[in-house]
Amino acid sequence: MGRERRGTRQHLYISTAGLIIAILCSCAPFRTMPAGEQNCTHLQSVQHLLRQGDFEGALRETQKALSVSPKSPPGDAALFNMGLIHAHYANPKKDYAKALGFFTRLKKDFPGSPLVEEAKIWIGVFETMEKVKQIDIEIEEKKKELTR
Repeated sequence: MGRERRGTRQHLYISTAGLIIAILCSCAPFRTMPAGEQNCTHLQSVQHLLRQGDFEGALRETQKALSVSPKSPPGDAALFNMGLIHAHYANPKKDYAKALGFFTRLKKDFPGSPLVEEAKIWIGVFETMEKVKQIDIEIEEKKKELTR
């Protein structure tokens, strides 16, 4: 009398499971970098430099990225980062006028960029700040006239 065979069904189950895993893995999309960002490593170090407080270094890296692709991505991200760096609260050399210029340039040069809407928000904030500044100047002038 013969023995019962063991493992034939287990072998079938393991092979089927392996095949299913292989099919699922081949269907899963790989994360690819957006067009243009594959060749630009300059923007990858900007966040690290900002955390260290190296605003000059961060500006240099974004300028390099912009020089590599001034009219195509990641040039839009470089312009956006330059605007943020100039507006950063901890930047001792912050310059809101320069930040406004970079956001405006982003809006003009890259109208299809996903960063344009956020740039428009920043533009609105800076324009409102300028209006408030003008109102403050007018109020101070009125105070001076009244105290005379």
